Amino acid sequence: MRPNKNSEKILTLSHIVDEWSIEKQLDGMIRSFVKEKLETLMKEEMENFFTQEHPELKSSKNGSYPRRLDTKYGRIDPLSVPRDRENYFHTQLFQPYKRQDDWLGSAIITLYQKGMSTRDLGKFIETILGDHYSAGTISKVTEVVREDVEAFQKHPLKKRYAVVFLDGTYLKLRRDHVASEVVYVAIGITPEGYREILGFYVGGQESSLGWKDILIDLYNRGMQEVLLAVFDGLPGLTESLKEIYPKANVQRCVLHKVRHSMHKVRQSERQALAVDLRRIYRVDSKEQAQEAFQAFEKNWQKLHPSLVESWRKDLPALLTFLNYPKDIRASIYTSNIIESTHNVFKQRVKTIRSFPEEQAVEKVFYLVAKGLNQKWERVKMPGFVSAQSEIQKMFEKRYGI
Repeated sequence: MRPNKNSEKILTLSHIVDEWSIEKQLDGMIRSFVKEKLETLMKEEMENFFTQEHPELKSSKNGSYPRRLDTKYGRIDPLSVPRDRENYFHTQLFQPYKRQDDWLGSAIITLYQKGMSTRDLGKFIETILGDHYSAGTISKVTEVVREDVEAFQKHPLKKRYAVVFLDGTYLKLRRDHVASEVVYVAIGITPEGYREILGFYVGGQESSLGWKDILIDLYNRGMQEVLLAVFDGLPGLTESLKEIYPKANVQRCVLHKVRHSMHKVRQSERQALAVDLRRIYRVDSKEQAQEAFQAFEKNWQKLHPSLVESWRKDLPALLTFLNYPKDIRASIYTSNIIESTHNVFKQRVKTIRSFPEEQAVEKVFYLVAKGLNQKWERVKMPGFVSAQSEIQKMFEKRYGI
């Protein structure tokens, strides 16, 4: 006799219902156990409070009062909290008026950091606890991050950074109306090869004057010796850098320059142009780069004289990386390190059409920065270990021991 398919479905559904029922019963047993232990602990805590810690206080027990507590094991409601007539005793298991233990705030912040919006978080918490947690309520929970943001923005920096990357990314921010505003980002690499987000700064349109203020802040926080700064061709940024770090070299991002050049020629010319430009910077020495540039000049001077002139003017800053140890050149001739950081942030906020305020941007970017810094502090950049002695000599030559 062949089995009935509908019977199989009913049987499967029955198993699911049974498993769900068993799981629910287990959850109830766990909550009952936790409730019993919490109430026992509070009774012992109160006894110790009057007999050991404050024997001078005279009061008497006054039963208990019910309250609700959300825990990682589910909601305990009611929880009996002991009290005395003079209200001297307050349990240390949770703060007065607190309706959830620390797991909920930690969970909300972790999920917020991973990319869940405040609206989705509200729905998620509602499915767990049965209450509606609005986006505004969730925002208040994540506001505990605010103090951490302020501490991050002021935290002291190391004195020496071998390389500093500077770049901005844009997002939508509401003030009187919604508009694109920049988030300035600075990333450093220590002489030992560790990456670190040094700071992020929200507001306005990217400018050399904005970067100058940021560089002053980085200097005042302790970053006083820099070998190389890597950034794109923002007008005036080199001058701003040199005012604060006169001994630092400048490396213009080669890939930014190449991408910009591609838009200056016809579609049919781009492949040949890319090949000629690649020959300029994928070399072992400045002599080889100069030879490649001369060939590029010969091929493109007649067709695109302004493009050739632009490369001639920027060539020294584009080839600075060739003055540095060969093992680290792949890491310093572009600003890819900071662009990949921007991508992580963009992924985090891709569901957010616009930010309601500057503080919301700072909270999200701080959580991203915190996560990346924790990841990076365990891994050195390729090539920096083998090049460390050369980097040390460059610091000594430029800044002294």
